[in-house]
Amino acid sequence: MSATPDTYPPTDRTVPTRSRDRASYDKDLVHAILDEGSVCHLGFVRDGAPVVLPTLYGRVGGRLYVHGSTGSRPLRTAGRGEDAPGLPVCLTVTHVDGLVLARSAFHHSLNYRSVVVHGTAHQVTDPEEMRTALDALVDQVVPGRSRDARPANAKELAATAVLRLDLAEVSAKVRTGGPNDDPEDLALSHWTGVVPVRNGYGTPEPAADLDPSVALPGYLAALTGPRPVEAPSC
Repeated sequence: MSATPDTYPPTDRTVPTRSRDRASYDKDLVHAILDEGSVCHLGFVRDGAPVVLPTLYGRVGGRLYVHGSTGSRPLRTAGRGEDAPGLPVCLTVTHVDGLVLARSAFHHSLNYRSVVVHGTAHQVTDPEEMRTALDALVDQVVPGRSRDARPANAKELAATAVLRLDLAEVSAKVRTGGPNDDPEDLALSHWTGVVPVRNGYGTPEPAADLDPSVALPGYLAALTGPRPVEAPSC
C-alpha cells in the first residue's frame, strides 16, 4: 500500500494483524485523536528489557514533544546533541468512548480511538525549539494556558528535558458501534448495548492564596462541565 499526501504510509509495524478494517492512516484522524489527549505511554528498551512510561506530550504540526526530566531514563538513553543516536520508541495514545456489553462474555469490547507512533526520539537542545515544545506541552493540557503563565526560568529549564518524535510511521485504530453477538445468542435475555464514556471537567477550584480580584480566564471557563465526545468513523 502507498500513501497519499493526506495519509501516513503503512508499514509492517503499523498494519495490525487483527481487525485491519479498523486501522486508518488518515492524517486528520490521527491528529484529531492526538489533539484530544495529553497523556501518552512511551515504550522503549533499556538494558534488554521493555519499559513503558506514562508522560505528557504536545503536538506541533507533524511532530510530537514528550516531557521528561534531565535525569529520566529515556532522556539519558537518547543522548544529547545533534550527533546523538536517539532512542527507538513506540508511543501510544488511547481514548475510551464506550463500554460494549454483549450477550456473551467473549464478545464484550470497548469503543475506542487510538494512535500508535513508531520512530526514533531525540532530545531537544535548541533553545527556541525548547520554548516551542514547552508551550505545546502546557497548551496540550489546557489550550491557551502557556500565554497566561510565567515561562520557565533558567534553573527550571536546566531541570527539564523534552524528546522530539516526528510523525512518520503512524497508524490510528478505531472501534465504533454496538455488540457483535453470535446469531445463536440473540435470543438470550441478557442486557446488551453500549454504555457511553464521557470525559469532563468539574468547576475550577481557586487556590487558597489566589487574589479574589483575579477572574477565571475564558479558556479555563470553557473547560467547565462535561464535553461531548464524538467518535469519528474510519
